[in-house]
Amino acid sequence: VDFAREDVDLAIRHGDGQWPGLHVTRLRAEELVVVCAPKLLSGRNALRRPTDLAKRTLLHVDDRGDWTRWLEAAGVKTVDVSRGPILNQASMAIDAAIEGQGVVLARSALASWDLAGGRLARPFALALPAPYAYWIVCPKATANLPKIVTFREWLLAEAAAEVRQESAAASGRRNDRWPRTKESGK
Repeated sequence: VDFAREDVDLAIRHGDGQWPGLHVTRLRAEELVVVCAPKLLSGRNALRRPTDLAKRTLLHVDDRGDWTRWLEAAGVKTVDVSRGPILNQASMAIDAAIEGQGVVLARSALASWDLAGGRLARPFALALPAPYAYWIVCPKATANLPKIVTFREWLLAEAAAEVRQESAAASGRRNDRWPRTKESGK
């Protein structure tokens, strides 16, 4: 969005939050979470612990770096991160996971609808912070106009409610024996 040339009051951007000349408010942070088809959580070869990933296809988005970091944070050294296809679209990887074709490390916001709808499950609590977030941006000159403030507050409330709903849904479907973050150690 080019605020100088278009009749737009504010926008939502995905990135690092660094846009000179704009008023920036973080709408939603993201995490990288392990997701898979619910059917992979039951049966003889069910995903019960991170080491069980050695028996599953890892679906990679863009490169193998995220899985390398996640497995390191989980303390797992027995899973070959070089296995599995590298897809260039997160949506393709999520669709493949829904179909039971593997396990993906997905951005929480992109997987949220499928988690809430039961098409995906989150087998492990461990999450990594994602490098980018969603941001509400507008020109600094208009940031305090009542219509902008009201809409920004509504967006923030909606995003907070969605995060609460996702957390509740995810906690009912994952294996909480594993830590949420490496630092927590619980």
